[in-house]
Amino acid sequence: MSEYDDIINLPHPTSKSHPRMPMLSRAAQFAPFAALTGYGAAIDETARMTDVQRDIGEHEQEQLNRKMALLLDNIADKPTVSIVYFEPDPRKSGGTYKTLTCQLKSFDEANHLLVTTDGEKIPLETIIEIEF
Repeated sequence: MSEYDDIINLPHPTSKSHPRMPMLSRAAQFAPFAALTGYGAAIDETARMTDVQRDIGEHEQEQLNRKMALLLDNIADKPTVSIVYFEPDPRKSGGTYKTLTCQLKSFDEANHLLVTTDGEKIPLETIIEIEF
């Protein structure tokens, strides 16, 4: 005979004022939690790849300068161009090369920027290719 024989076969107590918790909610109490908040995001950021800005050769620079001079001579016509440029990453070293096809609006000579009709501003020193 055990000391619990008198209660072992009694029905489970049920509250009259509080309904039973659903099984899913009961299980959620024991689910793991993120002890290191932000750790996953930090790992993802570290794994994110960036490109290194490459230096263009002397011959490529001469061609780019010729195209740029021709473009600036015709900027009043708002030409449509395709520009490949390097955009530095704001959070880590390196960045990405982007290709933008747009219509040019003006040239900001003081800041050395090409300004598009969409309001984009592209620094001249980041441009590696122009087609128009």
